[in-house]
Amino acid sequence: MLDGMAAQEKNMEKSTFEQELERKGNITYTCRGISMLPLLRQKRDLFTITKKQGRCRKYDVALYKRADGAYVLHRIVKVLPDGYVFLGDNCLNKEYGITDQDILGVMTSFVRDGKEHAADAGGCLLYAKLWYMLYPVRSLWKRLKMRIRNIIHK
Repeated sequence: MLDGMAAQEKNMEKSTFEQELERKGNITYTCRGISMLPLLRQKRDLFTITKKQGRCRKYDVALYKRADGAYVLHRIVKVLPDGYVFLGDNCLNKEYGITDQDILGVMTSFVRDGKEHAADAGGCLLYAKLWYMLYPVRSLWKRLKMRIRNIIHK
């Protein structure tokens, strides 16, 4: 019986985020990568994405699909008439040219250390505003650390 089920599962087509959002309206997934540190920790925290309804807002964390097919979960730092500017909480470079058509959904909650947090709660919004306000300082600090590391390792 298990062998038959395993064979069935192996033959089943994997669903995409788009298909799951269309089917269920939301998805919960484990964080992969470090681009959203310190908010989301790789392979430890969960996040829930809800299918996008209308335009996104500044500081929303959204799941989008790049032209190369890569799925990315980053924060919106600027809303433009024809798109958005994104930045991962742990990234140096902003990403431009993301449109509404690229965005699959918005993070509505996340689970950290077993506790669920609403993404639109006051504390999360305050964190987002402060974290982005500190971006110039964080960016300078990270670039300085990279230069020092490069000098030491030459």
